[in-house]
This record gives sequence, structure tokens and C-alpha cells, in this order.
Amino acid sequence: MTPSPRQRLAPEDRRRQLLDIGAQLFAEQPYDEVRMDHVAARAGVSRALLYRYFPNKRDLFTAVYRQATDRLIDTVRLDPAAGLEQQLRDGLDAHFDYFTANRHAVLAANRVLAGDATIQAMMADELEVMCERLLDGGTLGDAPREAVGAVVMSWLVFVRVLCVEWLQQPAFTREELREICVGSLLGALRPLTGESGRALGDP
Repeated sequence: MTPSPRQRLAPEDRRRQLLDIGAQLFAEQPYDEVRMDHVAARAGVSRALLYRYFPNKRDLFTAVYRQATDRLIDTVRLDPAAGLEQQLRDGLDAHFDYFTANRHAVLAANRVLAGDATIQAMMADELEVMCERLLDGGTLGDAPREAVGAVVMSWLVFVRVLCVEWLQQPAFTREELREICVGSLLGALRPLTGESGRALGDP
């Protein structure tokens, strides 16, 4: 790996640079193959300086994953004018884009670091935000919010697990994955609404 030329940066800019390089490496390689000296070399800094910002690889990955989660949450904006099915497809496509572009990082978070409390807390926060956005989107009908929320949260967990399995072994196409996910939520909500997806705010 050819080292980048050294350059002076303000601490905030240096941290941002290291995070961007970490994100690239964790996206390109499995977690166990990413080395801190590779990060330092690509940034053109010493390992001592890198460790001043991130004491170990886990800390770097956690910061990278937090940044990626924040960006993903900011990207997924549900259109109130769209029906539920379209909201789901748009949201799922944004997640699939992220998952496929960051396959190694997603697998690391859900497999290698599955027992890490910080990573799990970030995932839980992301699911909570997505659940609230769906509940506030005006397309889930008049069923009790608590009951619908429990279904939606369980569905979000199902989607994450299925997507991770799909990344490891794609047994079906991306389009099939999306339709499986959409159909599973509409079917799960039907006992609460007594109607089809059209009654859940679809035009």
C-alpha cells in the first residue's frame, strides 16, 4: 500500500479524514483483514497519531459505523404523500444501497461484533428512528399505535436479519428481497387493520 503524502490538518479535519479512510477500508475488506497500519499509511500519518484519535481498531470501526448509521438515517426520508407500499420500497432501496456498498462493514457489525454493546445500541437507535418514521407517516391506518409499533419494530428486525443473510448468501434477487420484505409487513399488519395494504393509506 503506497502511503499518502503527509499533510498538516486541523484535529477535526484529521479525524474526518481518518474516518473516511476507515470507512473505505472496512467497506473493501472483511473486518479481520483491516489493519490500523494500513489506515495510517493511506492517511499519510504515523500509527502513533492514528492511535491518538482511535486507540484501537474496534474504536475506529465504532466511529465509522456511527457515522454511517447517522447518514443512512438522514437518507431515509419517507414521503407523506406516498402510500405505504411506496414508502416501504423507497426506504428498503436506501437500505439495500447502503448494505451492498458496505457489505463487509455490515457483516462485521452483525456477525464479528454482534456482541458489542455499543454497536448493538446504535442498531437499536436506528430501528427506533425507522419505526417512528413509519408510525408517523400517516399510512398505517387507525389501529392502536402500540400494537402497530410492536409489529413494525419486529418487522424491522426481520428485515435486518434477512438482509444480512442475503449479503452472505444471495438466495434470491434484490427485487425478490424487497417484495418479500414489503409483503411480510403488509401481511403482519392485516390482522390489526382487517384490510389489505390499500386501506393502510395507499392511494
